Amino acid sequence: MSGDPAVSRAAAAAALGHRRRLPGGAADELAAAVDGDPDARVRAAALGALVRSGGPRRAMSVWLQAVNDNDARVRRRAADLAPELATRAGVSDVVSPLVALLADADVTVVEAAAWALGELGTDAVPAEAVASLATTVTNHGDPIAREAAVAALGALGHPAGLPAVLAACTDKPPVRRRAVLALAPFSGPNVDAALAAALKDRDWQVRQAAEDLVQD
Repeated sequence: MSGDPAVSRAAAAAALGHRRRLPGGAADELAAAVDGDPDARVRAAALGALVRSGGPRRAMSVWLQAVNDNDARVRRRAADLAPELATRAGVSDVVSPLVALLADADVTVVEAAAWALGELGTDAVPAEAVASLATTVTNHGDPIAREAAVAALGALGHPAGLPAVLAACTDKPPVRRRAVLALAPFSGPNVDAALAAALKDRDWQVRQAAEDLVQD
């Protein structure tokens, strides 16, 4: 194993997450690691172990702390773990912090938060997720964030997200491809027009995505 002590601590924390139940005192140790270990890799690994194997209340408490960590790697890991945490501790406390992460300075955190909101499905709608995702689609400066957000809008399928999805159909090619796929749950003249335009798009993958939807 690597001689880096932080790698060893992270590996030990991650191993605890593969147990059905944590041994006595392990939850406290993991929570302490998330709170104070100097290495972000260890904090992220400890968080994952608590979400997977710790008690729901403790996992939620520590997760809420992790979404405000000063290292993007920990915040990103918190977003990645949100759907799993929601199945154990409930959705209501998870959605609002994820929505807040859509404004994160690190685009990989935004990407992970958008993905997680899409995974939560209709349970994410009451907490302003749709409006925040739509703002990300139309205003974020990084196409990675816009692509992730429009995919999430497609997963949620809420009518309020349709204008942003339609706007994304004229974005950069990767965003357009994702936007066309995100049209799947929607219908109406505007959707038909967007698909017709996508069938003639200069990017073959956009055209293929539109063809797949039209054929379905």
